[in-house]
Amino acid sequence: MTEKIRLVLVDDHPMFRAGVYKSLGDLGFEIVGEGGSASDAVSLATTHCPEAVLLDISMPGNGLSAVQTILANAPATKVIVLTASEDGDDVRAAMQSGACGYVLKGIGSRDLASVVRTVVLGGSYVPPNLSARLISERKPHPAAMQEHDGLSAREREVMDLIAVGMSNKLVARKLGLHEKTVKHHATRIFAKLSVSNRTEAALRWRR
Repeated sequence: MTEKIRLVLVDDHPMFRAGVYKSLGDLGFEIVGEGGSASDAVSLATTHCPEAVLLDISMPGNGLSAVQTILANAPATKVIVLTASEDGDDVRAAMQSGACGYVLKGIGSRDLASVVRTVVLGGSYVPPNLSARLISERKPHPAAMQEHDGLSAREREVMDLIAVGMSNKLVARKLGLHEKTVKHHATRIFAKLSVSNRTEAALRWRR
């Protein structure tokens, strides 16, 4: 991607926001709008239609409530939650609302830049430690198990990891597989679930 990635940054802590603004600006991103509330996030995303919106969930108006509205008004925009919350319910709610990334505020600037680029290019991201926690807490509903009976045991393992935002590389590392093998499994899974991408697969799997 040669053109600058255009971002909207929304957080109700001005000093934190300023730090992220400078860090990402220095790394070649273009911040086209800043705000401090959920309503700001919706307004800025609708006005600028950026490649991505970075927003906190703990701010006036509740950042999570803005995710679906942003995606409805600017469907090409990717939403990345940038927060201090490690609560599993927050992670699940964010991803189920349509966010493609969930990032903790302790992340380094270059790692954050890498996550943004990954998401803008169609990927997703959840920190590995939170992914592992979500998997351990996951209790499949009997109806969901019946719906996904067409998947093999290995495909279920792969889909569990995809559903919490792991890349093919991370899935391969977690399961001790080659990345090409994971890609092959993912292709078969998407066909069986009748979906066309990782986000659709993850949403259906979580339901």
